[in-house]
Amino acid sequence: MTAADDLAKALVQGAAKAPTYISAQVVDVTDTGVNLDYQDALLLDVRCADSYRDRKSGDWVSVRTGAIPVVVHRLGPDPGDESEVEVREIAADVAGDMIPITAYTWGTNPPAGVDWQQVTVLWTRADSNGVGQLYAQVGTAGAPAPTPPATRPPKTVTVTATDSGSWRNSRPDEYASTPMQGDWTGSGNRRGGWFYGTKIADACAGKTVASMTVAFSRKSGSGVNGKRPLHLYLHGYTSAPSGKLDLGDGPEDLLSLSVGAKGTATLPASWRSALASGSARGLAIYSSGRGDYMGVTGGAITIKFSA
Repeated sequence: MTAADDLAKALVQGAAKAPTYISAQVVDVTDTGVNLDYQDALLLDVRCADSYRDRKSGDWVSVRTGAIPVVVHRLGPDPGDESEVEVREIAADVAGDMIPITAYTWGTNPPAGVDWQQVTVLWTRADSNGVGQLYAQVGTAGAPAPTPPATRPPKTVTVTATDSGSWRNSRPDEYASTPMQGDWTGSGNRRGGWFYGTKIADACAGKTVASMTVAFSRKSGSGVNGKRPLHLYLHGYTSAPSGKLDLGDGPEDLLSLSVGAKGTATLPASWRSALASGSARGLAIYSSGRGDYMGVTGGAITIKFSA
């Protein structure tokens, strides 16, 4: 009896009695759940309780069996310390957009105490990152001005594709509604592309790029169910070509997905430089034959800056 048979039996039994629990490992995260490895059997798109947050490949989880299996929670150490770090990072980011004021009051007489400055002109602006700034011009500086906060890097930007599609035999493939790679039927290898116009270079103009990541989802019903790599390339098109989609640098196998899964890949430094400068304009996928055949959606690129 296989692991899949064992699970099917557990599901049937679970419908008639109190549920039992099994342990399984997350293969990939999907839009509605997770794909699980249970004793070398691939269980697709298993739903998850809301308590299972920050889902990721490699997690060991507890699964409640029954008519509808549900991932109840992650197995592992107490996540409290990790959560504290994440909360502090978010708080620091929010605080960086604010100018702290320890007291705010008013009256008809001058303030009591020392080192007060009388403002003759108040200046304001939004800096290059869109953060508000205030500057007080005083007649005579009776005390040194506080040190201004360090300049923060520009905000993270996410750029979405303006168009996407597939090409086969040197022309657009009218039978594929999403980017695809490989060949399932012997009709010719497909190559898919995402097009961003000049949005990537425009977002990077005058800034120093720290990283670029791209998010993809693997379409259900295309190819084998197990993990297969996306063979990524650069291309130089601002919009979809009417003829062949020529490929640039690549392939880079930065991400592998099982069917229905979603994931994020970090682009190599040379690729982010090419996209930031405009010498490359978008991303493509291509493979030969059935082995890595798949359809892929998504393509949103998240750009982080250091200056």
